[in-house]
Amino acid sequence: MVDSRVNGEGTSVRRRRRCFSCLKRFTTYETVELHMPQIIKQNGNRTEFDRERLRTGFMRALHKRPVPAERVDEAIERITQKLLSMGEREVPSRRIGEMVMKELYKMDKVAYIRFASVYRSFQDEEDFRDAIKEVQQPAKSRPRRRN
Repeated sequence: MVDSRVNGEGTSVRRRRRCFSCLKRFTTYETVELHMPQIIKQNGNRTEFDRERLRTGFMRALHKRPVPAERVDEAIERITQKLLSMGEREVPSRRIGEMVMKELYKMDKVAYIRFASVYRSFQDEEDFRDAIKEVQQPAKSRPRRRN
């Protein structure tokens, strides 16, 4: 005899079972095991996905900016879910960088420019001017820039 129930969050199943030989009842818990993809860095090295490293990148860009921590957590969760839903075993770090830039653009334009200056390796003030023009343009006419 098996009695199964899903927990409140829907992340695990609790099953009450009975051993056929001794007839004792016991409980098992089944959970889904999700594996984050490996991250392929610019130099070709592979590393494990690290939420804290992602958080550090957001926090550096958002230093002294009026953005609540909850919004950062939500953005990190969206990126994590997007990576999981892709179903890929490996993801280039550039793709994650683009996801971070998209989230920062929605959150705070100054943080976006800060992150972009490091991510895109700005070389001179003209690169900063281009980024500032990018955030000042209406969304429909904004160019999608990829380096």
